[in-house]
Amino acid sequence: MSKTILVTGGAGFIGSAVVRHLINDTDHTVVNLDKLTYAGNLESLTSVSDNPRYSFEQVDICDAEELKRVFTTHQPDIVMHLAAESHVDRSIDGPGEFIQTNVVGTYTLLEQARAYWSALEDDKKARFKFHHISTDEVYGDLPHPDEVEPGTELPLFTETTPYAPSSPYSASKASSDQLVRSWLRTYKLPTLVTNCSNNYGPYHFPEKLIPLVILNALAGKPLPVYGKGNQIRDWLYVEDHARALVLVALKGEIGETYNIGGHNEKQNIEVVQTICAILDDVKPKDGANNQTYADQITYVQDRPGHDMRYAIDASKIERELGWKPQETFESGIRKTVEWYLNNEDWWKAVLDGSYQGERLGAGS
Repeated sequence: MSKTILVTGGAGFIGSAVVRHLINDTDHTVVNLDKLTYAGNLESLTSVSDNPRYSFEQVDICDAEELKRVFTTHQPDIVMHLAAESHVDRSIDGPGEFIQTNVVGTYTLLEQARAYWSALEDDKKARFKFHHISTDEVYGDLPHPDEVEPGTELPLFTETTPYAPSSPYSASKASSDQLVRSWLRTYKLPTLVTNCSNNYGPYHFPEKLIPLVILNALAGKPLPVYGKGNQIRDWLYVEDHARALVLVALKGEIGETYNIGGHNEKQNIEVVQTICAILDDVKPKDGANNQTYADQITYVQDRPGHDMRYAIDASKIERELGWKPQETFESGIRKTVEWYLNNEDWWKAVLDGSYQGERLGAGS
């Protein structure tokens, strides 16, 4: 049965991948609700924006009256809540905006979802779900291989790992996770939560590591690497993540948490070096000095409170829902580099801000 799915943050990096997957690969109707902050870009959705099953609402999740209107107008069966401030460095410089969007915004959305759900007829009420999308950063960090005896089995984040957030960003996401769970326990609102590892892929805003490195490399700029570059992340191709999120929204059990990871633990310096090697292959530097993109790598002072290792145990979602990533890191990172090489118009408009004029005038 076709459903109406409300996707908050649907113009963002992961949200737009979810919207494209829903429109291209399912028969569900999608309502994209996005405030269109600096990281929201409707040009990431041009391939689906004319589809009759797609509609857009420019709304702030902190605006209760506008949320009420959207619920009343569109009558969603499922909410997929991705709208969030998500950049750790920005949260360190200005934590207030993260508290407002990630905590107050999630609270406001939960309350409007609860009011809407409470008034539904029994059959529609029984089908409703509120799927909250979160991050593995809520768990803090894990032991690094450099810190343990050789041969020691390293732990992974599981769905029962205690929360220990390190940054204002991860603390705000941990807070929103717990709000979602408490609305289930207290009010019986049918919620479920997913926590994912680091995403990468097409349409990624260029403040994050992988797109930043690609575009800085092409521009001949330094490639900044924090500390020694030995921080470890589990990398998940965004389209694999989108498939997992839609699967959880449709088939996940109410009250459950599902961790979603790419089975790709890499040190940051390995990621940067891999990007440089791919660029050396597909777009070698001009000149006779045997220069490589790796010559641009620059080590910078580490971020305060920088977590050293994240790694996801994604066995639950594979066991219970049958999901596993289709991309290896090697295949996904090459696709990503090639996408940025082939889509200069998109990222140049992001970098110079020229897409904002059309974006801010967008309506429903």
